[in-house]
Amino acid sequence: MHILRRRGWELSERLATPEALVLGRRTALAGAGSVALAAPALAQAAAAPERNPKYVAGRDITPEKYATTYNNYYEFSEGKNLWEAAQVLKPRPWTISLEGELKQPRTIGIDDLLKQVQLEERVYRHRCVEAWAMTVPWTGFPLSQLVKIAEPLGSAKYVVFETAQDPKMPGLQSPFYPWPYIEGLAIDEAANELAFISTGMYGKPLPPQDGGPIRLTVPWKYGFKSGKALAKISFTEKRPVNFWQAIQPSEYGFWANVNPAVAHPRWSQAQERLLGSNEMVPTQIYNGYGEFVASLYSDRKNEKLFM
Repeated sequence: MHILRRRGWELSERLATPEALVLGRRTALAGAGSVALAAPALAQAAAAPERNPKYVAGRDITPEKYATTYNNYYEFSEGKNLWEAAQVLKPRPWTISLEGELKQPRTIGIDDLLKQVQLEERVYRHRCVEAWAMTVPWTGFPLSQLVKIAEPLGSAKYVVFETAQDPKMPGLQSPFYPWPYIEGLAIDEAANELAFISTGMYGKPLPPQDGGPIRLTVPWKYGFKSGKALAKISFTEKRPVNFWQAIQPSEYGFWANVNPAVAHPRWSQAQERLLGSNEMVPTQIYNGYGEFVASLYSDRKNEKLFM
């Protein structure tokens, strides 16, 4: 018999916001640029057999209209209202290059990849380093499944994620930023059960402004770690320098785990603002997922783990 042991941050499913209330206002969401479900491949990317009951965020799900219209995506804009501009990024055709310390580097189409994984829906918290937060029902599959498909060699210590560079992205013209957008995880972080590859949200294909058609979702870290529109995934021996670390290493490091006691050099991380309600709530270490991930860092205490 399988016994599900709830963590301290979990609530009963009956206490979560009813899905019908979250997903019901379709007309208000039409302007958010969500991709239609007409194409079977896109429908497969979003539809999940069922919600995984193990991952309950302990908060009301953020209304979709906020999660899809308040976005950070510097390839399109430095502002938050970029969802319209992001619609130029088309979800198909889409390929992902698997490179580096692999048995056989190759390129795989997103729909071929989806045939090899088990899709599910997970409700996760998302905490931005800017101190705002949302709670999202993501559709996708564990990152560990992609790692298994890639077949890394024993020499691979890190996984590096690179965002697409489309000529239609106006932000790429800025000389200030070190394009392409790069993020990374240690190989054991990538194998953790929480690490997730998202292809949908709110039961629909992942819209471009939220990282569609395929993104990384790492809920115990600040949101900038979760790279969007993945075009290349590399396995390396050397730790990568991520995008924000390259811009300002005194403010951003490699690990970027959430910790309310470690302030950003320019603002506190002790509280966060929930999108939709604007309620201020206390931030939790590892964003409330410590029972899943704290052990990853027991031998890394001398590292800059939290920013």
